[in-house]
Amino acid sequence: MYTRRFGDETCGTMNQRAGPAAVPAGIRRVGRRVEAAPPHAYFLVSATFHYLGPSFAVLLFARVQVLGVAWLRIASAAIILALWRRPWRRLRRLDRGGWWLLLGWGATLAIMNACFYTAISRLPLATVSAIEFLPVIALAAVGARAPRNMLALALAVPGVYLLTAVTFRGAAIGFAFAFANALLFALYIVLADRVAKRPQLSGIDGLAIAMLIAAVVVTPIGGREALPAFTMPGALLAGIGVGISSSVVPYATDQLAMARLPRATYATMVALLPAIATLIGIIVLAQIPSAVEIGGITLVIAGVALHRPPDTEATAAPG
Repeated sequence: MYTRRFGDETCGTMNQRAGPAAVPAGIRRVGRRVEAAPPHAYFLVSATFHYLGPSFAVLLFARVQVLGVAWLRIASAAIILALWRRPWRRLRRLDRGGWWLLLGWGATLAIMNACFYTAISRLPLATVSAIEFLPVIALAAVGARAPRNMLALALAVPGVYLLTAVTFRGAAIGFAFAFANALLFALYIVLADRVAKRPQLSGIDGLAIAMLIAAVVVTPIGGREALPAFTMPGALLAGIGVGISSSVVPYATDQLAMARLPRATYATMVALLPAIATLIGIIVLAQIPSAVEIGGITLVIAGVALHRPPDTEATAAPG
């Protein structure tokens, strides 16, 4: 897992380019303040922006087609991360396995975001969020057949059934894309973890390269639908804002949280994501869930909170 501190890596990269004296004192002070913040605060920022960005994207669907918004998100995030990290400096050190890993991660990011945006254009944000975590719980149950993981799956499956039974009629395509996004989300977690552990890469630099690859992959899918945004400055700026709030901010703060939180603590806190998605859906999109939907979301949250990855016990015990 990527464990270097965010502030050290940022300042260290600048030092390598221009020497210690070139790093302004103001930037060093900001880096120290960022490092001093509690890691739980990083997670809350990441979780909030993880669904705040898509909620803004839903509002943008009225002006730009769904896949066009997905393209704007990925392309803007790729450009920002590339200018910030300059990841091409690490490409010379990559072996063939590293290239295949980044290509797979980038393609997964592109298709996953296209499926996610197609799903939230047809279903409530909270429903898509709850479905998103079902494969994660299932993988944990298969990888470590502990009683708590089997119980987590027993809670999450009925929860997803309640959610799908409420709105399946007339929204079958939305659920197809929601479940495709969920499977790709599980694959994304596996690939992201492998990139973070690769010695030639750091988490954020690997992400920057993968985002550039994702931008290339998603262009044939949604590039044409994004063209009208270039004639509407407001829509274009909104699309860039979606990219920053959906990808740049949550991914960066997620690295900060993972660097300082035990794996077991982080896995437990993930249970907050469907609840945060529900709150944002209510506040931003006025998507009021029914009592049955709230029950389904609650069961999924309980399942996510209860499950543990296969290596959690071994990782958390020394701490």
